[in-house]
Amino acid sequence: MIELPFFTQLNEGQRILLAGAGGGFDIFCGLPLYFSLKEAGKEVFLANLSFSFLPPIGEERLDPNLLRVTTDTPLFGEYFPEKFLADWFLANENETVPLYCFERTGVRPLQQAYETLITHLDIDTVVLVDGGTDSLMRGDEDGLGTPAEDIASITAVHKLTIPRKMLVCLGFSVDRFHGVSNELSLAAIAELTRQAGFLGNFSLLEQMSSVQKYKAATEYVFQQMPNDISIVSSSILSALAGNYGDHHATRRTLGSKLWINPLMTNYWCFNLCHIAERILYLDLIKDTEDFMELRGLIKAFWREQAPFQRRHSIPD
Repeated sequence: MIELPFFTQLNEGQRILLAGAGGGFDIFCGLPLYFSLKEAGKEVFLANLSFSFLPPIGEERLDPNLLRVTTDTPLFGEYFPEKFLADWFLANENETVPLYCFERTGVRPLQQAYETLITHLDIDTVVLVDGGTDSLMRGDEDGLGTPAEDIASITAVHKLTIPRKMLVCLGFSVDRFHGVSNELSLAAIAELTRQAGFLGNFSLLEQMSSVQKYKAATEYVFQQMPNDISIVSSSILSALAGNYGDHHATRRTLGSKLWINPLMTNYWCFNLCHIAERILYLDLIKDTEDFMELRGLIKAFWREQAPFQRRHSIPD
């Protein structure tokens, strides 16, 4: 009972890549794991599918679609959470921690960029991190959230030949803001449980040192980007503080009804291959070359799916 399958697998790895699956602040949702694994003596590295403008040239460009971002990386525009996170590490942990940033692209070049990074860092374990649960949607739900980035990452990592590939979700129900059904998220977890693809879940608490560092780093980056405060991360921090219901931490959510709740602070852990193999349009997108092609194919597939899986109200 005291050994989740997720940690049993992690314990077998020595050089672990935590990678934000859906871009933006997804990698921040992996920070509690990062700090805890470092304390356990693991070599841990951070990567993210980036929404930022990444400088096109330079020695830090490891692949056409992969850039090593540090405090020295020039800032183009106001939105660059990965660079600001690197700044936080240097100022508060006295560490130079690079963030490996993937360009938003199709699956084939993203897989190539992952292969470059896996070789460069000698990685034996990849954990994709999703803020929310839209990565669990297989394609016939009546709301998919914002799936393109998550699914590109899942498909690219699924094709890698490394021993351990997992996915964790933090922020259950935050994707209601983008039309994802809580009931269908739970149904997906039940299906993955039947397939032995669910590796357990566990809670974060504010008094944990790794969570305190996660909170400090996230709030620091919010201060650097006050116009782009993450809905996902601010919701998770609200839940960590014990808020419940229609609580708004950023003006970006005003006018909508939120459900801040304790399940947002749980990590839900999965075997990534089981996640990938239930995606109904996996074969359709696996060889895409650019992001617009990828997103267009997903939209076209989804439009053809009606009638969708039925969503129900979760009983009181």
